[in-house]
Amino acid sequence: MQDNIIGWDVGGAHLKAAWLNSNGDVVAVYQEPCPLWQGLHTLEKALANILQKLPHEIKQHCLTMSGELVDLFSSRAEGVQAIIDFMQEKLAHNNLSIYAGRLGFLLPNAISSAEFDDIASANWLASASYVAKQIETGVFVDIGSTTSDVLLLKEHQVLAQGYTDFQRLKSSELVYTGVVRTAVMAVSQSVKFSGSQVGLMSEYFATMADVYRLTAELQEQADQTETADGADKTIAASANRLARMIGCDLHDFSLANWKNLAYEIRKQQLARVQQSVERQLNRLDKPESCTLIGAGIGRFLIQEIAENLNLTYLEFDSFFNAEVEISEMKIADCAPAVAVAYLACDMQGILD
Repeated sequence: MQDNIIGWDVGGAHLKAAWLNSNGDVVAVYQEPCPLWQGLHTLEKALANILQKLPHEIKQHCLTMSGELVDLFSSRAEGVQAIIDFMQEKLAHNNLSIYAGRLGFLLPNAISSAEFDDIASANWLASASYVAKQIETGVFVDIGSTTSDVLLLKEHQVLAQGYTDFQRLKSSELVYTGVVRTAVMAVSQSVKFSGSQVGLMSEYFATMADVYRLTAELQEQADQTETADGADKTIAASANRLARMIGCDLHDFSLANWKNLAYEIRKQQLARVQQSVERQLNRLDKPESCTLIGAGIGRFLIQEIAENLNLTYLEFDSFFNAEVEISEMKIADCAPAVAVAYLACDMQGILD
């Protein structure tokens, strides 16, 4: 049997997977839309779509998650148990391990409710821990479709001040903003537009995907979420949704004006993430020598933050020998899935 290892990251909106071969190379990474709040059938469909692309001979499946938070479940504990049960049923029972963060990897049948808090939303720690093995000091930032993780690394350790979502929100290590699903009204309440300061409507008219379509920074393969109005994902449709945010129609101003509006909103989101990065940098004696490591589909913002702060920037992809060739997604787009597979290899000695 070939020693193929599959890392899974079960999110609330997407399912991601990373395929490692027996040499420890990333063969492919995959992302499928998975609006888990609609039901476990969405996870079943996403899982089936990825499994058909994977080899039949798999030595180990490794699982991390953040999808337990969706309101399909009455509590995070219920979500953790439901996701584990579902994945255990769909995958081989004897080669699935669950990432429990500080506790390492656990076998599904050996998990009790006492470990649920360590399993819930621990995917950030998988990514940060992998990067900490590669670099002595830095700030790891992963900007995805929905959230951003900002973690300080020092002496090859993750110096996280929080662990649960609640704790990490307090420490600004979790910033609940992303480049696709986040509602524009959650990013900006007022913008400079056409020479005046204009308030934005607190309505779900547009998302940050509309912003980044207009700035031409959103990867098409990562744009897997339905639009706010269910309409097209074109430049004109995105501009029309942004126009609604300030009580206008598309034809009221030029496309150039709507692009300027997008950049104004972008600037506010960038500032919020940069503030969290600076908060972590302030914990270092010599922050000017720090390196920013970027992951996630919004990592173009991290590169800009590094330029703003005059810091060295590294892509998560740079820790790997080559880019994947058989999938549209990049390694850095699916960092937790890749990282959890590698951590399992290190901790469990999976690869020969």
